[in-house]
Amino acid sequence: MKSKITLALSFLIVLLGFAAFKIDDDPFAQFIKKLDEYTSKYQQEKVYLHLDKPYYAIGDDIWFKAYVFNTKTQLSTDISKILYVELINEKDSLKRQIKLPIMGGITWGDFKLTDSLGEGNYRIRAYTNYMRNYGTDFFFDKTIKIGNSWANKVFTVTDYKFTKDNNTDKVAANIHFEDKTGVAYKENDVSYEVQLDFKTVAKGKTKTDLQGNALINFESNQSLTGKKGKILATITLDNKQKIVKAIPITSTSNDVDVQFLPEGGNLIEELPQKIAIKAINGTGKGEDINGKIVDETGAEITSIATTYLGMGNFTLNAQPGKTYTAKIKFKDGSQKDFKLPIAQKSGYALTINNLDTGKVSIKLLASASLTNSDELKIVAQQGGNIYYVSKAKVDKQVLSAIIPRSKLPSGIVQFTLFSASNQPVAERLIFNKSKLDVIDLKLNTSAISGEKKGKSAFTFDALNQQKPVIGSFSVSVTNASKVMPDEDNESNIFATLWLTSDLAGYVEKPNHYFLKDDVKTAQELDNLMLTQGWRRFLWRNVLNNVGPAITYQPEKTTSISGVVKKGGKPVPNGKVMLMSTKGGFFVIDTVTNAEGKFNFDNLVFNDSTKFVVQARTKADRKFVEITIDAVPYQIVAKNKNSADIDVNVNNSLMKYIKESDNYFNEMTRLGLLERTIKLDEVVITEKKIVAKNSANLNGAGNADFVLNAKDLFTCVQLSQCLSGRLPFVLFKGGIPYSTRSPNTPMTIVLDGMQVESDFLDNINPNDIETIEVLRSAGNTAIYGSQGGGGVLIITTKRGGSEISYNSYTPGVVVINKKGFSTSRDFYSPKYDAQTSSAKADYRSTIYWNPQVVADKDGKAKFDFYNADEAGTYRVVLEGVDAEGHLGRKIFTYEVK
Repeated sequence: MKSKITLALSFLIVLLGFAAFKIDDDPFAQFIKKLDEYTSKYQQEKVYLHLDKPYYAIGDDIWFKAYVFNTKTQLSTDISKILYVELINEKDSLKRQIKLPIMGGITWGDFKLTDSLGEGNYRIRAYTNYMRNYGTDFFFDKTIKIGNSWANKVFTVTDYKFTKDNNTDKVAANIHFEDKTGVAYKENDVSYEVQLDFKTVAKGKTKTDLQGNALINFESNQSLTGKKGKILATITLDNKQKIVKAIPITSTSNDVDVQFLPEGGNLIEELPQKIAIKAINGTGKGEDINGKIVDETGAEITSIATTYLGMGNFTLNAQPGKTYTAKIKFKDGSQKDFKLPIAQKSGYALTINNLDTGKVSIKLLASASLTNSDELKIVAQQGGNIYYVSKAKVDKQVLSAIIPRSKLPSGIVQFTLFSASNQPVAERLIFNKSKLDVIDLKLNTSAISGEKKGKSAFTFDALNQQKPVIGSFSVSVTNASKVMPDEDNESNIFATLWLTSDLAGYVEKPNHYFLKDDVKTAQELDNLMLTQGWRRFLWRNVLNNVGPAITYQPEKTTSISGVVKKGGKPVPNGKVMLMSTKGGFFVIDTVTNAEGKFNFDNLVFNDSTKFVVQARTKADRKFVEITIDAVPYQIVAKNKNSADIDVNVNNSLMKYIKESDNYFNEMTRLGLLERTIKLDEVVITEKKIVAKNSANLNGAGNADFVLNAKDLFTCVQLSQCLSGRLPFVLFKGGIPYSTRSPNTPMTIVLDGMQVESDFLDNINPNDIETIEVLRSAGNTAIYGSQGGGGVLIITTKRGGSEISYNSYTPGVVVINKKGFSTSRDFYSPKYDAQTSSAKADYRSTIYWNPQVVADKDGKAKFDFYNADEAGTYRVVLEGVDAEGHLGRKIFTYEVK
């Protein structure tokens, strides 16, 4: 879908009070051209991940396909070629990051959920380097639940009750403790620590009662109102084992905040306007309310009520000199008054009726004092693409226009009213659904099997406007009897690319607006548009030609670049050579430019690849300094979807994780699944050394031993210096070995990048900030097979970027840069006559394929074998065609 600017300017819709203008001689037309130039210069991207399931268990794999779109041309093939996907825990700490190549706007990958992870609310975050210029609000960022019954002895269910004493919120948390079978832990000691906004607000000890319940009380003062946190509850079992459970605190109060938002932006006297309502409780979710609007005399003007997730609207004609108050009733019976915005004496209002299935009706309302024939303009745009432009002389108080829906794209469309001086004075968002932007997926299901381990074959036709399209699709098949669909919150290509990727705040249950195509849902979606804050760019920036600071360049390829200097001055025409021995020896060379800069691009390599850069002057002198360009890691901001956090993850997923136990136990019996050995608890009394900037996947400083920079001052060769200083670590030929695995070299991770075992002495000891020793199974398990011999986490003083390097001799540096992650193939067994198996097959994800391609005739196919369990099998097919049209199809069938 290309820019509609030429069409919009040349063939303007002229209806009722609006008139067209010529592009060549009108200043506003030049302003619209300026908008197109601005958004072309500052194009943005959006990412969608199709996840195979809505929730997971420890031991599962997370499979995903990523679609990268450009806000100007839709499917992004001309900006970024590299995508970063991250797994983030409840502490907003990065647990995994993978780097993937983008091919034609598409890529795919996976995460393995090792048993060293705990249950909880995790986030999947995805972005390109270029997207970082526009802030984290527009990253793909989804909260998912991960349960754990595999090695879990204690399960909790927590219920919060809130009261208020003056300005202090009082919280009573009732925590129920039980084992996997539902048997309560009775009269067990429980110690607890309550943290709000990372501050400890309460500590204490209690005991579970005969029902397994422990009551914990704490307070939240005014400075912590609205803050979130956790309860660290430690229960002592009958065998004296201590189990720590981290229980989220999503709210400390049952207070509800109610906002009133006039359509268009401002409330104007004597103009009938729609006013939207948004009521949000302490957890960040919408809460329905009702009440009435009264004036300053107490006279009732109208009754009000929200209709869905705390959103609704009413119409008010504000009178001169009047003030208005909303008297609100909440579900607990309490009441509270809220002042409505003060109405302005005069102004313009923009009101839109977006409920008609065939058209969008626009009304421009003006105060009587402004009917002076000033020329106003209306612009409708999406992502910088102009779809409607018109202007009108304000010679009466009401001007109207109608736009056929077929003229507007699917997704959020922004209508802006501009004054005679081209300043925005009112704005309104609408959501448009157009069948022209949807791929019709006609699924042929005649060859499916309803038998256990039977073969199910599918074919489908991909059509847009009855014409076949070439497209790329992903398909996920799950046993819905085990993985209950979460239709309101599961991964959905329409909800993400058309809705949430253009909304800066939290959207509750985004898929709800795409499950039905009726008037009620359309009204609920329109209320969302009336209440949700949104800005991909500011008009004043367009007017002043002020764009965002482009700090992060689009990554076309993986590159290694830097500058060569001698005596602090750039070395022009210097000779630079790049070498690597990983996967075979290779050498490439280049020369520096006049500023001493060099660049090696189009590099393709996997993680843990070591490079050596050697530089010389033009006269072949080697005493030069090499500085490698490094891009800092993206910080992990607070979860904007924190309202999706589930306090009782394991309880919510209990049916699923118990079912998953059958699969994991069978895989373990067959020796196909790794499990770690849980060691007895070790209490460390010495104060932990915090490892700043550490890339330790367990969290900074979570190690068996941490060595600080101050202990390395006198070192010359690092391995010799560390010998005897790192407990339980031996050095043979400069290579570290753990005493637990004396024949397996320890894995070395330098600033987040795995390097070769013999790399240690290439590191300058003076560059090191901390060295963390991971030796016990609890600390090494997160590294999988790479942690079998133990791990050394080395963080340099320049750490915290995706590239690390060390200059251990003049004119030579050793580089460790994050490479591409290798995506695994989903294992889908075959049960034909030749390969039949008596092994039990308890998979919950029956089939995953990120590479289903529709050919030039729009035809595609896929097939798989059912698992060994009966149930309702749910097929989710999603994808995109070459023009950026979206498709999604859900089909279910029974296996008996």
